[in-house]
Amino acid sequence: MTSAVTTENSARPGYGQLLRTPGAAGFLLPGFAARLPFGMLTISILLLVQHTTGSYGSAGIVAAVTGISMALCAPVTGMLTDRFGQSAVLVPGVLLHSAAVSGLAALALAGAPVWALALAAVPAGASVPQVGPMVRARWAAKLEGSPLLPTAAAFESVTDEFTFVVGPVLATALCTGIHPAAGLVTEAALTLVGGLVFAARRASQPKPHAETASGAPHASALSFPGLRVLIVAFLGIGAVFGGMQVSLAAFTAEAGSPGANGLLYGVFAAGNMIAGIACGAIAWKIGPRRRLLLGYVGLTAAASLLWTAGSMPMLGGLGLIVGLCIAPALITGYTMVESLIPANARTEAFTWLTGSVAFGQAVAVIVAGRLTDAHGASYGFLVPMAATALALVTLLALRAKLAPQTPGRIVNASPAQVAATAPEAADERALGHRVPVTVD
Repeated sequence: MTSAVTTENSARPGYGQLLRTPGAAGFLLPGFAARLPFGMLTISILLLVQHTTGSYGSAGIVAAVTGISMALCAPVTGMLTDRFGQSAVLVPGVLLHSAAVSGLAALALAGAPVWALALAAVPAGASVPQVGPMVRARWAAKLEGSPLLPTAAAFESVTDEFTFVVGPVLATALCTGIHPAAGLVTEAALTLVGGLVFAARRASQPKPHAETASGAPHASALSFPGLRVLIVAFLGIGAVFGGMQVSLAAFTAEAGSPGANGLLYGVFAAGNMIAGIACGAIAWKIGPRRRLLLGYVGLTAAASLLWTAGSMPMLGGLGLIVGLCIAPALITGYTMVESLIPANARTEAFTWLTGSVAFGQAVAVIVAGRLTDAHGASYGFLVPMAATALALVTLLALRAKLAPQTPGRIVNASPAQVAATAPEAADERALGHRVPVTVD
């Protein structure tokens, strides 16, 4: 490990330098505790509702309602957070979520009909705390214009993936080993405690922006065309997650080895984590827009091969490649928010992207489920192929919208942001930070 450097321009954009950022530890640990329950929510609902109704179909409906509700309401939470501050939104949010999840669990145990459970799933999903976007907003505020920002985006991507690996395992163990409702009860408790501790770390919170410097209300993040293009790209990524979950389960069941589903999905998730770690440890020579396009080309190509898998070893290898291709596209998309969206709307922008992944995943679960029921597991893999192909076409057609905004077009642009975005905005082919590739 090299010694720490003292200037931002010479800092190696590795994880060691990132974690030495003053004040980072204060929000990272409670932030992780508050977002771990997010990985437990869907599987806990599935297991509890399936136990009480005896139907995976009914359980899937309730879980899908939760995911769609979260996806639609997350941007509203982000907008309110930008305007009023993280603590002002997070504290009542975690209280509401804990109450809503507890109510859903009580209804399920009481034998309520599916329509009542689906109705109760709406507030449970709508109130999911957007801790991940809030952590990303804190990084963006601390590292504005810094070469460490892509490293922070990679770190957050790996953290998200880790929660999606650990959360379902923990929830499954609780639901099957203790009580069918234990997963949801634990999710509610962890959300409440972790969210309140995270909200108490006020020193690192971005300042709320109720108005722009001119005194007018700031524009919604969705009004910036670059974010709308990224939303389409993230819909495709969400479809990969959803399509893989359903199709892997169906494939292993058809092969007579349903227990292998966890192993295959673990290989897929491991590929995502490995690529995420690598992306954050590299000082890229090419700009983020080109990285996004190249990453998405690789993701689309890999996803297009999934339906050809004829054996579990082959499917495991292809799943690993797909996982390796997701991280570069996902991380780069989050990184581009700094140059596309003003500081007073970034939390909203991050929630749009997070919600886009959740919405794409929910829709893909439904479509892939119908295809696998009607035609077999291989047809479910057509969903990731079609979704990524459509998203790639959109990215290529609208890539000009992803050019960094010039200082005059960014509201409240800081000097650091002006310096960071000017080179690539002036030249479509400008390279990013011209430093050697280094690994910390």
